[in-house]
Amino acid sequence: MSYTGCCPYNSLLQLQNMKGMLKLTKKETTAQRSLDRRAEETEEQNNSRLSVMAQSGHERRAEETEGQRNSRLSAMVQHARERRLTVIEGQNHHQIQTFYADRTVLYSLFI
Repeated sequence: MSYTGCCPYNSLLQLQNMKGMLKLTKKETTAQRSLDRRAEETEEQNNSRLSVMAQSGHERRAEETEGQRNSRLSAMVQHARERRLTVIEGQNHHQIQTFYADRTVLYSLFI
């Protein structure tokens, strides 16, 4: 049995796993609280929050340089391309699976 310090190696792994699970639980709890807050806010509060967010975005964009703007737009275009490619790959995968499934059925009819 290998030891690191005073604890067996497996115990250290268990502690690390537990810490990871607790961090995840904390993130989930925080996310749930945020959802609960959103569910409780009135339409007026929601509109106000969204307005503040939009205003922050406008201010941030007003301060950015042309190079930063081009970089941001380029990243948006790249993200859209990747998203389309992912959709196309999914469609191709589906077509291939359907082709092989149909072929298997046809072969089984003639055997």
